[in-house]
Amino acid sequence: MSQPGTPPASVMVYVGLDRIGDGLLKLPFVQTLRRAFPDARITWVAGKETSVYAGIMAPVVKGILDEVIENAGIGQHPKEFLRRPLPGRRFDLIIDTQRIVWASLSLKRVPHRLFISSSARFLLSSRKPPKDYQRPKSMLRQLLDLLELASGKAFETPAGMDLDLDPALAEEATGLLPEGPVYVGIAPGAGGRPKCWPLQNFVAMAKEQTARRRIPVFVLGPKEIAWKSELAGAVPEALFPLQEDGVEEAHHFSPQFTIALSKRFAACLSNDSGVGHMLALGGRPLISLYGTTSPEKFRPMSGCLTIVRAADFGGEEIERIPVEAVIQAVDKALSA
Repeated sequence: MSQPGTPPASVMVYVGLDRIGDGLLKLPFVQTLRRAFPDARITWVAGKETSVYAGIMAPVVKGILDEVIENAGIGQHPKEFLRRPLPGRRFDLIIDTQRIVWASLSLKRVPHRLFISSSARFLLSSRKPPKDYQRPKSMLRQLLDLLELASGKAFETPAGMDLDLDPALAEEATGLLPEGPVYVGIAPGAGGRPKCWPLQNFVAMAKEQTARRRIPVFVLGPKEIAWKSELAGAVPEALFPLQEDGVEEAHHFSPQFTIALSKRFAACLSNDSGVGHMLALGGRPLISLYGTTSPEKFRPMSGCLTIVRAADFGGEEIERIPVEAVIQAVDKALSA
C-alpha cells in the first residue's frame, strides 16, 4: 500500500479507549505492530478514557508496548483543536485509529514525520491507499490496513491467536476443572444489556447440558456476580470457578486466568462480550450470540467459531434467538 522509508524510531498509536473486549480484539494488531517496527519505541495513547493495556492487560503487552498514556484529552471536544495535545512530545509516526475529523485534526498537531489516518477517506493521511480501496468491515483488518500503509509491508489477518500463558495458570485451572467430565463454558454477561441473551435462556441451556451428562461452567465477571445465586439455584450441577474461594483475590478477574480456564472446556457459549473474546483465545469451539452488534466487525479470534445471529430469526433483538437453535449449535460443535 505504501513505499518503505526510514524506519520510525518512535511510534504513537491513538485510540479513544480500550475495554477488555477492545484490548483482546486489538491484540493481534499490537503484536504485528511490534513485528513491523521491532526497534521503535511504541506509545499507545487512549485519548478519551483508560486502556486495559495500562491495567489488567499490562502483562500481556509487556515487551510489546513501551508506554501507555491514558486520559490524554484528545478526541473529547472540538475546542481541543485550539491547543496542542501532548505538549513536548514528538513522534516519527502517528497512527490514528479513529475517523472523527476534528479529533484527527487535533491529533495531527502533535509534531510528527508521518501521519496515518483513514479520517475523511484518508484526506489527512501522509500516505493513502489505492483509489479503489474499500474499508473492510472487520475492525482488526482496518487496523492492519493502517499498519500496511505506515510500514509498506503486507500483513495477513490471523484466524486465531495463542497467548503464551504461565504454566501455573494451567495447573490451577486443571485443579478447578479436573480431567474426566465434559465441561461446557457459559458466559452470560456483556458490556450492555441489549447484547445479553436472556438469563433464563442460559439457564435452559445449562439444564440441557446436565441432561446430556455434561457439566455447565458459568464464567461470571465482576458485573455478573449477583447472578450466581439465581443460576446456582436453578442449575445445582453448575460450577462457578471464578467465584471459588481465593480465586478472585489471586487473579482479580485477569483475562489470562479466564483464558487458561477456557482451555478446560469442550465448547463455550457467550454473548458478544469481552469474556467471549477470552474464551475464543482458549482455542475451544465457541458459539457466539449476536443481536444489534456486527459479527463482521467484532468477530472473536477463534479458529472454530459458530455465530448465531438474531437477524436470522426475524430481527435484531438478541432475545429472538431460540434456545433450541443454541442447543443445536453446541451439540454440533461438540460432535465435530
